[in-house]
Amino acid sequence: MRVDARVPQDYNRINLEPISGALGVIVHGVDMRELDDEIITELHQAWMDHKVLFFRDQELTPAQHVEYGKAFGELEIHPFTNNLEEQPEIIVLESTPEKFVAAESWHSDVTFRECPPKGSVLVGRVLPPYGGDTAWADMQLAYERLPDDVQEQIEGLYAIHSYEKVFGANRTGHRHAADEVVENAKEQYPPQRHPIVRTHPETGKKSLFINRNFVTGIDGMTQDESRPLRHRLYEQVNRLEITCRFRWQPGSVAQWDNRCTQHYAIPDYGGFHRRMERVTMIGDRPR
Repeated sequence: MRVDARVPQDYNRINLEPISGALGVIVHGVDMRELDDEIITELHQAWMDHKVLFFRDQELTPAQHVEYGKAFGELEIHPFTNNLEEQPEIIVLESTPEKFVAAESWHSDVTFRECPPKGSVLVGRVLPPYGGDTAWADMQLAYERLPDDVQEQIEGLYAIHSYEKVFGANRTGHRHAADEVVENAKEQYPPQRHPIVRTHPETGKKSLFINRNFVTGIDGMTQDESRPLRHRLYEQVNRLEITCRFRWQPGSVAQWDNRCTQHYAIPDYGGFHRRMERVTMIGDRPR
């Protein structure tokens, strides 16, 4: 029998099924409502090894969704999105036939914070009959596959991250917060400098930490000077060989590491209702 090199064979309580050659595994043998310390330890190791975990046939209530997320870190409350009233840690990401909304670009979440999220757990609540897949990209591989001269060029450089491009006052179609919340956020969430080459705090691996949604420039460069480099780095995520793609089904859940991946909600379900709910774990300052 062929043994997949991407799946270490030392898990006792969980079984893993890779969905691509780069990242992402489907976890079998786990009911996310019933966890013990050994299962959590194995899930955490699998998360570090494969960056994205997928689960099928789960029946999580919102409260159980929050409880599962807390097993992997303290949860944050997003400042600009709709949250469940009874579980404010849960972000509601919803598109309807009347109002089509989708995160239709490669990005890491909330990198405008001083400490961007560690990761997220996303549950599909209402799914279209077809379309609406989500793709993830391995930003460690994105970095490793850059030419040596580009790696040397970006070592020590910092990108500027801001919420303005997505959630600012002039982008009302992409946010749900009131105008006064957005205005007050200028003081609460000033632009942040994060290293373009980030070292993962748990694995020690380097990855590319720059995304179109929140990066507005490179520290120490003018817009004109930085634009070719930024675009060169943005394009790196488009390499299909560093990605995986997940087809949502009722009961599906995805858990990803926001520090070393980007994701893309594919907007090919116009006219259908799609509702996703997400909890997000607080991270640390990128280094």
